[in-house]
Amino acid sequence: MPNDIFSALADPTRRSIMEMLADNNELPASEIHNNFKVSPQAISQHLKILREANLIHVEKRAQQRIYRINTDAMVELEEWSKSMRHRWNRRLDALDAVLKAEMKKTLKPHNDQEEFN
Repeated sequence: MPNDIFSALADPTRRSIMEMLADNNELPASEIHNNFKVSPQAISQHLKILREANLIHVEKRAQQRIYRINTDAMVELEEWSKSMRHRWNRRLDALDAVLKAEMKKTLKPHNDQEEFN
């Protein structure tokens, strides 16, 4: 998975563009631009960054450029995210086990003292 995917998605405008494309399947650049209060050149730059990160595809139809999400890249991103979540769950489960063992050690001497009273 290219590292620049995360850089591309770090920007809120680009995340909004991705959300728009997810909701609409495909959109012309002009329609994407109409949803923002920035210049067409700024949106063009955002689209270029998303394209270079392989997150979107562009198709030229007559005078329009039509954008859509690269679903393969999104599947790859989702699989990586699941893998990371699984790794963290294992680490947190191990930490939980250690903490429970430590709590038992801490409580055991206290319970042993109660038996002598």
